[in-house]
Amino acid sequence: MGMSDKNNAADVRAAIRRGEWQAPTAGLVPGNVQANLAILPKEDAFDFLLFALRNPQACPIIEVTDPGSPKLDRVAQGADVRTDLPKYRIYRKGVLEAEVTSIEQYWREDLVTFLIGCSFTFENALLEAGIPIRHIEEGKNAPMYITNRQCVPAGIFQGPLVVSMRPIPSDLVVRAVQITSRFPRVHGAPVHLGNPSELG
Repeated sequence: MGMSDKNNAADVRAAIRRGEWQAPTAGLVPGNVQANLAILPKEDAFDFLLFALRNPQACPIIEVTDPGSPKLDRVAQGADVRTDLPKYRIYRKGVLEAEVTSIEQYWREDLVTFLIGCSFTFENALLEAGIPIRHIEEGKNAPMYITNRQCVPAGIFQGPLVVSMRPIPSDLVVRAVQITSRFPRVHGAPVHLGNPSELG
C-alpha cells in the first residue's frame, strides 16, 4: 500500500482485506473516525450495550449492527467486519484462543458488532497542533495499561478501566487536553494527567 493510499478509508480497508496491511492503524486516514471492534453473541449484546452506556468514556459507541450483519454501511460504506481489520483476537470464555486476519470462518448469524470510538481519531489533530505522538513516530501501537479504577458493571461485564498512554511534553499538556476534549465519541479528554502510578 503506497503512502497516498493511507489517507482514504476505503483504500485502507481494501488493502487490509487483501492482506497488504497487518499493522496498527495509528496515523492512517487522518480526519476520519477510527473504531475498535467488539463482536458478541446476541444473548450477551444487551449486557454489553448497557456496560457501554454506563461507561461512555471507556466505551463510546459509534454503531451497533443487527444480529448476523457483517456490514457497516451507515458509518463505513462497503466495510465488512469479517475482513477489514488488520488482526482479530478470538476469545472464548475470556481466554484468548486465536489471532487471525479474517473472521469469516467464525461468523454466525447471531453475532452483533459494536464499533467503539478509538483515540487514534484525535491523533491527527494533536499532530497538527505540534504535539508529538511517540507511538506513531516509532511505528508502534499506542501503549495500553490496566488501571486501578473499576468500570461500572452491567450484567456479565465488569472489570478495570484500560487506558492508552501518550507522553506529552509538559508545556503542551493543556493544549492536548483542549484538543482531545473536542472528541468525546472517541474517548475525549484524558482520565488522568501526571504520574501514571496513581492509576495503578
